[in-house]
Amino acid sequence: MGRYPRDTTGYSAVMFHKVLVANRGEIAVRVVRALREMGIASVAAYSDADRGSLAVRLADEAAYLGPSPSSESYLRIDRVIDAAKRHGAEAIHPGYGFLSENAEFAEACATAGIMFIGPPAEAIRKLGSKTAARQLAIAAGAPVVPGTERALTGWEQARAAANSLGYPVLLKASAGGGGKGMRRVDRESELQSALRDAASEAGRAFGNSEVYVEKLVIEPRHIEIQILGDHHGNLIHLGERECSIQRRHQKVIEECPSPLMSSHPDLREHMGQAALKVARAAGYTNAGTVEFLVDRDANFYFLEVNTRLQVEHPVTELATGLDLVEWQLKIAAGERLTLRQEDVTWRGSAIECRIYAEDPDHDFMPAPGTIVHLSEPSGPGVRLDSGIFQGWNVPLEYDPLLAKLAAWGSTRETAIHRLDRALAEYVLTGVRNNIRFFREVLADAEFREGRLSTSFVERFFKTRKKTEADPESEAAAALVLTLESNGSGSPPLTKVSTNVSRWLDSGRDELLR
Repeated sequence: MGRYPRDTTGYSAVMFHKVLVANRGEIAVRVVRALREMGIASVAAYSDADRGSLAVRLADEAAYLGPSPSSESYLRIDRVIDAAKRHGAEAIHPGYGFLSENAEFAEACATAGIMFIGPPAEAIRKLGSKTAARQLAIAAGAPVVPGTERALTGWEQARAAANSLGYPVLLKASAGGGGKGMRRVDRESELQSALRDAASEAGRAFGNSEVYVEKLVIEPRHIEIQILGDHHGNLIHLGERECSIQRRHQKVIEECPSPLMSSHPDLREHMGQAALKVARAAGYTNAGTVEFLVDRDANFYFLEVNTRLQVEHPVTELATGLDLVEWQLKIAAGERLTLRQEDVTWRGSAIECRIYAEDPDHDFMPAPGTIVHLSEPSGPGVRLDSGIFQGWNVPLEYDPLLAKLAAWGSTRETAIHRLDRALAEYVLTGVRNNIRFFREVLADAEFREGRLSTSFVERFFKTRKKTEADPESEAAAALVLTLESNGSGSPPLTKVSTNVSRWLDSGRDELLR
């Protein structure tokens, strides 16, 4: 751990000189900017596909990891550790995804004398397996969804467990997340094939084909609790995030606080205390998230723990006024939490949309390509965490998350209006995206009323009335696209004109503002 003299930033005299960011995209940009604000030098790790990325442009130094496939770059523990050593980085921030929840990586950092900015390897290991985490939660006294406490050993055990729980049930991968290795089963005749498919998908995604079964909670809300703990025994929660708007079991809209809390004012404290019980049992430090399902009667059940910074952390920051990345760094450097639980307050409401290069009209399929024109929104109460720029090529090799657009308001209604305004100003052409989809969701009566569940998106598409593009706005965007592309030489005017003509003929912009 390095030292630098106390300066006008007001940070402790004990802090890192240089940190390697072992990630990409918007989270790498977020961490690089936090490091710069704290007076810490940054090293952006990159693959071939990210050689010209925004994170690489912004960082003080850049470290090449290898070819574009993550298995040959961002997931190579040896190359990440070597990059940190070569550049003299005393710590590594893993962001989220890739190696962020890998206990072996945390141990490799410790062996190399490099600080892993996250929880200890043992805590990651205890919570990394969903079945092990369920056992830990039960022992700690947290409520869990009824199900098997260990991975299934075969078809007969799965059948017996499912019949005991009663259909419908949910098969889930013991390792990993993001909806991979997950199958809903409504009747026994579906179980055997679902078990085979879930195990196969889990094995491909996580290198671990173990699957367990739990009772399916019908139309639950997905609510998570942000926790923060130092190395001196201090552990607090920062309240909840509502994460029920999901597609393919992955969140796309998150907010803080949850609208459920207005009708159940004691629920936050009960869930917060349950989260802290699980964290203490695991010996947890740094930032993390304990996830819960909440049923129609406001009963909550432990789901899992994400042992890292969450994609949706900005809404907690906007509602609490706390900087989670700053606290991650300070805790890793050995500083004490200066906050007590009673010091944490929530002001107003914050809502975030994940901007993806994907096609909502075709099951949200990824849509990589080149960003031809980009005009990003701003204004009071608007926050944009972005990892892209005009001319950037969205690669095939990685998750197509481009940016996160969040809005804060003194009330939830104000936040919704502000977010809708920002989405209306967001011009992104060259790749399909989900911006218009978000505007439709924000206008939905059930969303406005806070009647949310993890089946919201599925139900939304059954009754969806797709909004028509505003002709004046679309024409203006097309004209700007044409003029700016002609002036910059990227792409040629003839190509742009052809694309615009095709859009005018079809009545749709290829990138759906």
